Amino acid sequence: MNVLRFSDLCAQGKVRGQRVFIRADLNVPQDDAGRITEDTRIRASVPCIRLALDAGAAVMVTSHLGRPTEGEFKPADSLAPVAERLGQLLGREVPLRADWVDGVDVQPGQVVLLENCRLNKGEKKNNPELAQKLAALCDIFVHDAFGTAHRAEASTYGIAQYAKVACAGPLLAAEIDAIGKALANPRRPLAAIVAGSKVSTKLTILQSLAKNVDQLIVGGGIANTFLLAAGLKIGKSLAEADLVGEARAVIEAMKARGAEVPIPTDVVVAKTFAADAPATVKAATEVADDDLILDIGPQTARRLADQLMAAGTIVWNGPVGVFEFDAFAGGTETIARAIAASPAFSIAGGGDTLAAIAKYGIEKDVGYISTGGGAFLEVLEGKTLPAFEILARRAAG
Repeated sequence: MNVLRFSDLCAQGKVRGQRVFIRADLNVPQDDAGRITEDTRIRASVPCIRLALDAGAAVMVTSHLGRPTEGEFKPADSLAPVAERLGQLLGREVPLRADWVDGVDVQPGQVVLLENCRLNKGEKKNNPELAQKLAALCDIFVHDAFGTAHRAEASTYGIAQYAKVACAGPLLAAEIDAIGKALANPRRPLAAIVAGSKVSTKLTILQSLAKNVDQLIVGGGIANTFLLAAGLKIGKSLAEADLVGEARAVIEAMKARGAEVPIPTDVVVAKTFAADAPATVKAATEVADDDLILDIGPQTARRLADQLMAAGTIVWNGPVGVFEFDAFAGGTETIARAIAASPAFSIAGGGDTLAAIAKYGIEKDVGYISTGGGAFLEVLEGKTLPAFEILARRAAG
């Protein structure tokens, strides 16, 4: 995908003295007192801001935070804690500006944070008048918020339509490159792991991947529906019996291409859903009526690990069992460590996936960790994200 890259503009000396508007993703979790509890997204936004400052730009940064009501400011919606943390990371004061749509005073070498952009009336519906006002604030618009790339809003899409120059920041550019490497031009075999509680929430992803991947590994409640589709009993496990036909169609679509959906041959079961429930390994053909399947078994995990070790590209979305409970974490840990050890290029995304990566300490061994939950899922569905579409259109002139 051909988009203009902010790093290239900086290298070419085209940023000095320019007003740069960066749409970042600073939507971080906070406790009841408004203190930031996890600052990964703020830290991830720093390279783009530093790039702009080092290039001599007058820098404006904005983001959404939470789900405020447009036009109604409440202290809980303020980016003030973010401004403070950003200042600490940059080693300089970062002033917070409210009511900024009609003009921002910022000089080259300075950075200001613009208050929660979702407070602006017309933001979510991409109001053209608002988008034009945002575009008028800057010479260069930089989209660096992959987590919002699937939304066409005034600060993510409209401004890119009307700004003099619209480009991708380093975070967004890295996502574009990783997604292209994993899905557009993958090294084969291409293995995808799609796990979660329900087939219904990821059915379109499964159908889309079935046309492209060589191995489609399913886990969690999704795997239970596929076990039903394969004619196996699952006891009282979470599943969607009404979607067995769709699961069977995915299996057949893969088979028609000479690809496969590996069905577990053994599982880890319990009688209750609890961290201290006794765990029992059983053959997938021997699940009792009162059993709950909470993980894949060790035999299945080893077989899948071997496949992942032989893969050329791995896409990972979701743990394969209830990994939060140690007794049912074996499958996810085996898969995670296989991905870490595999020579394949790997891309991982989704909140539970990131939690599993953190639990097993394999951050440095995954090829690329995506920062966007919903955006990552839409990419897996085969959708073209609005942010990618508008930036590619602007790059094409």
